[in-house]
Amino acid sequence: MGRKKIISSAFSNLYTDQRIEKVCRTLYENGYEIELIGNNWNGAEKMSRPYPFSRIPLVSKSLKTAYFEFNWKLYRELKKKADKDTILHANDLDALLPNFILAEKLHIPLVFDSHEIFSEMPAIQGKMSQKLWRYLEKRLVPNQQFMITASTGYAGWFRKKYGVDPVVVQNAPRQLDFKQNIPDNHPKIILYQGAINPFRGIDKAILAMKKLDGVIFKIAGDGPKKKEYENLVLSENLQHKVTFLGKLLPEDLQKVTLTADCGMSIEENGGESYYYSLPNKILDAVQARVPVILSNLPEMQNIKRQFDIGEIISSHQPEDIAKAIEMVLNKGRLDYLPELEKAADLFCWENEEVKLLEVFEKASVF
Repeated sequence: MGRKKIISSAFSNLYTDQRIEKVCRTLYENGYEIELIGNNWNGAEKMSRPYPFSRIPLVSKSLKTAYFEFNWKLYRELKKKADKDTILHANDLDALLPNFILAEKLHIPLVFDSHEIFSEMPAIQGKMSQKLWRYLEKRLVPNQQFMITASTGYAGWFRKKYGVDPVVVQNAPRQLDFKQNIPDNHPKIILYQGAINPFRGIDKAILAMKKLDGVIFKIAGDGPKKKEYENLVLSENLQHKVTFLGKLLPEDLQKVTLTADCGMSIEENGGESYYYSLPNKILDAVQARVPVILSNLPEMQNIKRQFDIGEIISSHQPEDIAKAIEMVLNKGRLDYLPELEKAADLFCWENEEVKLLEVFEKASVF
């Protein structure tokens, strides 16, 4: 009997979403007929995949209405494409409702992949939209038979809140055959990679540059806070120390990461979605054998307990961030390398995709 068809969907333009790309590629390479549906919110850059994909065009001008428009249009797309031999795959809560409705209607399996705790994200804290997402989550999540999520912290939260038992599939990169000569940079390169959002500690890290000499801080990514942080750099006269690289393709970002002396994942406690997160920027740095400065949050403490891959900041004060960076730079990449090697063997997609495939095998015999 052939593999079932999988339709994966996400409120995403798909261009830089590494988790969705890895999941779909793994399923495709393991014999599933896979189709991916996203949208054109924030652009529709040209991209190439070995499986079919499409982007639903959105006319909405605000994110709030875009969610409604996408869910309605996604339901119509799924209804046209899904049949009794389909597994639906919903990425995050903002794509779950149309998948849930159709799965119930056709009596077909649905795999829900919660990349974060969507209802507790900082961007919606205290807003009316948070009540709506919490209501949707409360109605839909307890019914999920096949669920995966991105960290043990998230899994514990969903288990306690809704009685579900998600499988943890971390957003780790593919194994890198590391034969790189570690560069002797002057100035030393500090790297932040990821969305330029609130509660990422980026503004505090910019101010920390005032307390460091012989360094350059590279910020790779884009997001709503970018303009504000660019203005902060100008007002603090730090243009010679802070560079914005913009949004990079994963393969280009990896090249930049390999040149860094110190990575950074200093998320603040902006709600439970951040508190329990395991940012993929940590795992990307580990795979590139780059030590990182980390926040004192549970998932980061857990990695630091297992492997000495960097330093935990004592607070988000710029002077404490600077101290942690100095510790990493004084010790140097070569000193961290043995622990980074061990961590890279554990935190890689090759280990995570085994768990992913087990979930879809179970869904296949639903």
